Amino acid sequence: MDQKTLAKQMELIHDAKRPNIDDLVQEIFTDFMELHGDRLYGDDHAMCCGIARLNKTPVTVIGQRKGHTTQDNIDANFGMAHPEGYRKALRLAKQAEKFHRPVICFVDTAGAFCGVGAEERGQGEAIARNLYEFMQLRTPVISVITGEGGSGGALGIAVANEVFMMQNAIYSVISPRGCASILWKDASRELDAAQALQITAEDLLRFGMIEGIIKEGKTQLSYYRNIKAALTASLKRLEGLSEEELLKQRYEKFRKVGVFMDNTPE
Repeated sequence: MDQKTLAKQMELIHDAKRPNIDDLVQEIFTDFMELHGDRLYGDDHAMCCGIARLNKTPVTVIGQRKGHTTQDNIDANFGMAHPEGYRKALRLAKQAEKFHRPVICFVDTAGAFCGVGAEERGQGEAIARNLYEFMQLRTPVISVITGEGGSGGALGIAVANEVFMMQNAIYSVISPRGCASILWKDASRELDAAQALQITAEDLLRFGMIEGIIKEGKTQLSYYRNIKAALTASLKRLEGLSEEELLKQRYEKFRKVGVFMDNTPE
């Protein structure tokens, strides 16, 4: 993708009018009830978790929250969750497993919060625990990257049987700006970094890291309709699998990431 197109795409994901988790639960699900707290420290507003129905199927919904206004974003820490946010997500995921509810996650974060308090409360452990536990959940897990899929902060709720990306979303091991700062000591070269990292939905689909791209459409109505259709189809596929088949499919999906051929002459 050329830099001009990539720049426009990165601008789109930061658009304040872009649908967020609160919009998604209102337009796609019914009977949503948000649940709070990790039962260890507190409640993290940056992580929205609750139970709802998709069509008539009970599901657990987990998503990183961004706002439409500056104050909303400040209240939600711009979607950057603390350890208690990831622990709340895991608590709800384990509850979903207990009651055989599918888990649906919406990813939109620049990364997990890296402040001193978050580190003191075990940010790294919380994300690592989620990776370990989500891999072993005995219930279907679906993740949709709706905007930014930033590093471990995104992966903390993106270990799923099927992962989808919105047409204009990005998914990366590090933010382009952070990458440019490290490689070239020049954050202004973020477009060069983004191009090198290959972080678009088309790139990730080509690499086999996601199952599909969800078209965003020309209206918000089509945006929600397309997500709902993708989730409905995914659930139908996964509900036909046994618990053991779900675990095997999820394991194999991530086990093949990073496979390469060594063509170095001996």
